[in-house]
Amino acid sequence: MSKIIIIGPAYPLRGGLATFNERLARQFMAEGHEVIIYTFSLQYPNFLFPGKTQYSESAPPSDLNIKVCINSVNPLNWYLSGQKIQKECADIVICRYWLPFMGPCLGTIARLIKKNKITKVIGLIDNALPHEKRLGDRQFTQYFTKAMDGFVTMSRYVLNDLKQFTKKEVSLVQHPLYDNFGPKHEQNAARKSLGIPDGVFVFLFFGFIRKYKGLDLLISAFELMKNENVCLVIAGEYYAGEDEIKDQIAHSPAKSKISEHTKFINDDEVGLYFSAANCVVQPYRNATQSGVTPLAYHFEVPMIVTNVGALSDLVPPTLGIVCEPEVSAIANALESMTSFDFETFKSAIKEEKKKLSWETLTAEFIKLAKNIH
Repeated sequence: MSKIIIIGPAYPLRGGLATFNERLARQFMAEGHEVIIYTFSLQYPNFLFPGKTQYSESAPPSDLNIKVCINSVNPLNWYLSGQKIQKECADIVICRYWLPFMGPCLGTIARLIKKNKITKVIGLIDNALPHEKRLGDRQFTQYFTKAMDGFVTMSRYVLNDLKQFTKKEVSLVQHPLYDNFGPKHEQNAARKSLGIPDGVFVFLFFGFIRKYKGLDLLISAFELMKNENVCLVIAGEYYAGEDEIKDQIAHSPAKSKISEHTKFINDDEVGLYFSAANCVVQPYRNATQSGVTPLAYHFEVPMIVTNVGALSDLVPPTLGIVCEPEVSAIANALESMTSFDFETFKSAIKEEKKKLSWETLTAEFIKLAKNIH
C-alpha cells in the first residue's frame, strides 16, 4: 500500500473542494493506503474571498489526519511547508489546483517535495484557467504545471485547456458522486423543514452565487413560465452580484414564487434541498465542470444545464435538458421540464450512477503514478 498526501482545502476550511478532498482521502484509506491532508492556515486573502467566512462551524473529522500549515501568500511558509512534506517521503502527492492565484504557492511546494527523488506529484486540476480572468493567470498556471509529474482532471474542457501548458500525461475521469450527504429525504418532509411550499414544481439553483453562474438569466426565464404552479429555490451564498440579484427579485413579477435561502448551505442541509427539488437548474454563462451535477446524480434529481464547457457531458436526454445560456432557451427548458418523463429518468439515473465511483478515481491516481518515470 502507498503513502498518499493530498494538498488542498480541508477542515477547518469549508466548501465543495474541502468536502471532495476529505471524501477522496477516505476512499484511499478504505483501500488500505496511509493518507495525510495538508491544508491551508491561510487560503485566501480577504480581497480574493467574497463570502462571509472560509471556516466550518462543524466539529473536526475524527477519522482524518489533517495538518493545517500552508499560507498561500507567504513565500517563507511555502519553503517550510515544502520541506516538511518532502520529509514525509510519500509515494504520491495529489496537489489540488483550482485557481491560478495558487500557482506560485503550490508550484514552489511541489518543486521542494520532488527533491526527495521519491514522491510523484500529480495535479488534480479543476480549472487550468479561471472563469473570471486576472492578470498573471497564464504565468501562474505555467509555473504550477511545470512542477507536476502528471495530471488528473474531471472535465474534457479542462483537459483541452491543460494542453496549452503541458505535454505531460493527463488522465480524464468523471467527477465521482458525492455520496457523503446521506440518503434522500421524503419530499414533503424536506419542503416542510425548509419552508418551501408543498404541491408545486420546485426548481433548485444551488451553490455559490457568481456572475458566470447565470442566476439573473434563470430569474428572467422563470418569469416567462406559463405554468403558475412552480417555485424557484435559490440556495447558496452570494460571492458576487448580491445587490443586482436582490433588486431583480424585488421587481420581479414572479417574486412571490421565489424562495431565497442565500446563505452557506451546511453539509447536513444539502440533502434537504435536493430532496425538496423536482429539478436542479445550472444556467451558467460559462463553465468547465460542476460539483452540483454529482449531487443531482446522488439524490436522483433531473437537471437543466446550459450548453457550456463540459456541463452537458453528464446530462443525456433521459436525465435532463440541455439548452443555450439565453433567457428564452432557459424558459423553454423550464416549461418542458414540468412534463419531463420521470419514469424513464428513474431507471436511467440508476444505471448512470454506477459509472461514477470513487474507486475509479483512486485507481487512476495509482495507475498514473506507476506510469511516471
